[in-house]
Amino acid sequence: MTDFVDGTAFNNEQGNRARKLFAAVVLAALDDAIADDKKYGNGPEQIARWARSRDGREILSCAGIDPNERVVSGLMAFVGRGVRTSVALSREESERRMAARQEEAAAA
Repeated sequence: MTDFVDGTAFNNEQGNRARKLFAAVVLAALDDAIADDKKYGNGPEQIARWARSRDGREILSCAGIDPNERVVSGLMAFVGRGVRTSVALSREESERRMAARQEEAAAA
């Protein structure tokens, strides 16, 4: 019984690692699209084309993201904002956005 539990825990941990790896690929694709947007102005179209492609759908699925049109539009909106993923996921950016929301609420 113990071997079964250990094996299941190991398989679950391996699955989580693989999901994180594919999530990193999605973040890299977003950064590439943001760079294309700044350089050529076609970033949202590039990420949409990638997310709708066979490989993109497969990578999104492996990352635990359902590859539907709502996700594609969200990715396009993220790229359109032009904030790189490392900055968007940082604590400072999160705190800045929260402070901006609180100022908007206080002004309203």
